[in-house]
Amino acid sequence: MKVLVQRALNASVVVDGEIIGTIDHGQLVLVGIEKGDTQADTQRLADKLLKYRMFGDAEGKMNLNVQQVGGGVLLVSQFTLAAETKKGLRPGFSTAAIPEEGERLFNDFVNKVRAQYSKVETGRFGADMKVSFTNDGPVTFMLD
Repeated sequence: MKVLVQRALNASVVVDGEIIGTIDHGQLVLVGIEKGDTQADTQRLADKLLKYRMFGDAEGKMNLNVQQVGGGVLLVSQFTLAAETKKGLRPGFSTAAIPEEGERLFNDFVNKVRAQYSKVETGRFGADMKVSFTNDGPVTFMLD
């Protein structure tokens, strides 16, 4: 499981011309589910995501997490994070979870994040989504 988290001034997801998820200051989180990922992985990464210190304190040091700054969390499934890219010029997706398993684990991840924090929005699994955001920093981390 790969989680690409970006500190955002704002972020939104549009499906079929309709905004289905939006946050102001917080985290835009792209989630890639791979074959072999489990509910233990979703729990571990939900805990890590919410505790990850990527926001500045009074001295500008990254000592605060999203909950401490009252930011929003926008979770977006993105199977392309599971792509194989080491060889060739075209990504391979044999390491990505099958769609049914990916959706089940993505929803489990969403539920685990929401169980710990209320300011959570999502995209729509498997949809053609248009994601917009303003990266703050830029600050981006890969959690796995």
